[in-house]
Amino acid sequence: MAVEIKEIVIRAVLSEDEKSSKLSEGSALEKEHVVQECVNQVLKILSKKNRR
Repeated sequence: MAVEIKEIVIRAVLSEDEKSSKLSEGSALEKEHVVQECVNQVLKILSKKNRR
């Protein structure tokens, strides 16, 4: 039986320091890097599932 994923929910927990700080260019780039890393990991998992 094939399994099809129609929706993926990704959640992150921020510490109080991160919540209160303003976004600057450096933190925006860091945020983008974290999102890109999450996307890469999800794609790896989906690729492994497709190989089965």
